[in-house]
Amino acid sequence: MHTKTAIGKTGLQAFHIGLGAGVVGNTMMYPKVTEDMGKEIIHAALDHGIDFIDTAYLYGLGRSEELIGEALQQRGIREQVVLSTKASSNPQFAEGGLEVDNSPAALRQAVEDSLQRLRTDYIDIFFLHFPNSHTPLDEAAAALAELKREGKIRAIGASNLDFNQLQQFNADRHLDILQTEYSLLARKAEEQIIPYCLQHGISVIPIFPLSSGLLAGRYNKDDVFTDTARMNHPLFQREAYLESLERVERLKAFAQQKRQEPAQIALAWLLQQPGVDHIIPGASRPEQIEDNLRTLDVQLSEDDLRKIDAIFR
Repeated sequence: MHTKTAIGKTGLQAFHIGLGAGVVGNTMMYPKVTEDMGKEIIHAALDHGIDFIDTAYLYGLGRSEELIGEALQQRGIREQVVLSTKASSNPQFAEGGLEVDNSPAALRQAVEDSLQRLRTDYIDIFFLHFPNSHTPLDEAAAALAELKREGKIRAIGASNLDFNQLQQFNADRHLDILQTEYSLLARKAEEQIIPYCLQHGISVIPIFPLSSGLLAGRYNKDDVFTDTARMNHPLFQREAYLESLERVERLKAFAQQKRQEPAQIALAWLLQQPGVDHIIPGASRPEQIEDNLRTLDVQLSEDDLRKIDAIFR
């Protein structure tokens, strides 16, 4: 039986494993996942008792939100699900990366638009998706705090912040939840970000918990990646990629001894890290929901954690 756990200091509760809906309605980035498949993924998650769904405007420019809103309305279970989404107003893909509008007016409009697409009158967690070069981060946080006071959002989140940006965003202690890259293969967050979050009562939700599939053990040295996300990611650059594959092979051997899959070991490891109460792995087909949930059957002892650490140190 799943048990609900508090999401940091927000007053919200959800099961340990939610759904990252990055592929749902996002046919621009994931052309193999049709809209119908996206709907099936959402319904499979709800059928299996998942009660925390994370999406973003950027996932299909609002289409992911629309499909999730439809599904929840059909089932009449909005109140039973923790919904989180992220603002990326007026996204411009420039040479220096993604530029978005985080001005207070744009954030307010982003919340109103998300409410409409999600067919709800409140959003449980609303995230600043990316920092930008124009709006001071404490100003963006203050704008979200105002929306929280109005009851339009229940908790304030931010993602994709480095340590300095995290401190700026949280200057007035508005931040409830941080989404940051964290996995067995990406542990930089352990240096400063996670200790800061622990000190300030900020809940940590890892993004890329399986390092874009690397930790699932499905890739080999001959694989060629054509999607931008992997092509630009440091872990998929040749030397780092080969080193990661070698570590994953050792994780596979460990998982085999435990009669588990490497992905489940990697996710279970995350759930035992300080500051991490919830994970939101994605799924590109409905069966992956069950695979993700099998993580809850994994028991890792202190000795197991030491062995895993030795592989990825």
